[in-house]
Amino acid sequence: MAKVIGAKLVANALVEKGIEKIFTLSGGHITPIYQHLADTDIEMFDTRHEQSAVFMAEAYGRLTRKPGVAMVTAGPGFTNALTPVANARQANSPLLLISGVVGVASYEKLDLQDMTQAPIIEPMVKKAIVCHSADRIPEFIDMAYRICITGRPGPVYLELPVDILNEEVEENSAAVTNTAVEDFHPVDLAKARQLVGMLKEAKCPTIMAGNGTWYSHAEKELVEFAEKAGVPIYTQGLGRGCISDDHPLCYESSTGTRPGSAMVAQAMSDLVIFLGNRLSLFYMFGALINPQAKIVQVDIEPEELGRNRTLDLAIFSDIKALLQEMTKIVEEEKLGDELKANYAPWIEQLDAAQVMGKSIEQPNWDSENVPVHPLRLAKEVNEFMNREDDIVIADGGDTQIWVGMTRTMKKPGTFLDSGLYGCLGVGIPYANAAQVANPDSRVCLVIGDGAFGFNFMEIETALRKKLPIVIVIANDQGWGMIRHSQELRMGEAIPNGTWIGDVRYEKAADALGVTGYYLENADDLKATMEKAFATGKPAVINVMTDTTTVSPGSIALANVGAYK
Repeated sequence: MAKVIGAKLVANALVEKGIEKIFTLSGGHITPIYQHLADTDIEMFDTRHEQSAVFMAEAYGRLTRKPGVAMVTAGPGFTNALTPVANARQANSPLLLISGVVGVASYEKLDLQDMTQAPIIEPMVKKAIVCHSADRIPEFIDMAYRICITGRPGPVYLELPVDILNEEVEENSAAVTNTAVEDFHPVDLAKARQLVGMLKEAKCPTIMAGNGTWYSHAEKELVEFAEKAGVPIYTQGLGRGCISDDHPLCYESSTGTRPGSAMVAQAMSDLVIFLGNRLSLFYMFGALINPQAKIVQVDIEPEELGRNRTLDLAIFSDIKALLQEMTKIVEEEKLGDELKANYAPWIEQLDAAQVMGKSIEQPNWDSENVPVHPLRLAKEVNEFMNREDDIVIADGGDTQIWVGMTRTMKKPGTFLDSGLYGCLGVGIPYANAAQVANPDSRVCLVIGDGAFGFNFMEIETALRKKLPIVIVIANDQGWGMIRHSQELRMGEAIPNGTWIGDVRYEKAADALGVTGYYLENADDLKATMEKAFATGKPAVINVMTDTTTVSPGSIALANVGAYK
């Protein structure tokens, strides 16, 4: 009978699952897998740091709605992967991390890069799996992939000892499984009807659509229900763009941090419906929402229902299926005109609040200040990145806030930031992954100067892999969010740890062969972006921004009791 080694079974199983790309950095403990993947159609996308490889896989998973696969070597390769895994867990990103480890026969012998890995990562993932038998490798890969994407998406860890990868087994003895799971949950018809009943009684309802709306492929259903019932929609995270910000019933981000319609909606709604959206810090754990409001939460994960606020209605359901059923009920009962008439004064109030909120920021969006006001920078990028398929990535403390306040979302899957974990350094890997996943789209990363330093060498990866991303640095010469929160809290900032200084990042990019530009005036940004994208290569635009401007995020950080 034919013999096969474990690493060949890994390659075969990954091909069988339809994996197209693996984000990785090589190492001795995974070399056997490399060897057998070389003869497949799977692209091994190599980065300069394991952290970047796993961030890329995480972003790829978010954008494609199927598991992004990363592979790292043992010991330090594994530990470098931990931060992206934590980020993926908080963001519910479908991520499959495969790691090598010291051989079973070498445990506790002080072998190279020896450490106990699985117990460290187990609390951070949906499931940690260690395979100690080569003939079970296909079964374990199938299991890991399924767990990654079913229910609420998230990271899964698969550990493969190097001697198992090199172990020979009879080819037909391997337990090959390849199960396609239809990730759908039946709708509780009674609760769907109950929710429509609550909408009939409401005068000021609001829907807050989050990541779950995107992952359930419910974009079309969300728009259809909003239009049939006339309910205003706010979006958050990957929910952004599931209904275009230009739609008259969409009021953009649900996590508005300045006076405007989002704050009015949370403070004055009498019925708030969370669709695949969590009552997290972004909503001050529910404290921002009207205490008298009825709260409905719909989620694919039962344990999420009721976190931080008592619910008036908890629905364990697929978002898409629920919206379809509710639309059907509204149509059957001919409720559309009645609901729209009931909500008309509420819509007028939200429209007015939206205009008022934008008018407050308009002077900053139009600011002629030098150094550049960061909101003006965000506006210039937003106006330039005006194609439906343009993708914008945001990274940095204050920078994510400014871009989030400004970006107009017309299509889902075209905006990424770190999410709830608040992890800096995601930007360049995310931008690279977005370009890999969407080769025909323009990809622009707006990143703070502090965040830019984390994974700087991945601009060389972009150059080497021919990924024409354009990076705009909002350079306030330091760690702006921390600096300003300290000033607000203590009256002054601690210089060490909040100031970096005037660093010419574009020259460092030039040295790597990536075109760099230096700007002090916002009027020059669009023309420079035009030139940068026209090169068809990665580019870095270093924009000097106002060091004194305080973001709403800095104000929030100063007031959440982060330190005393």
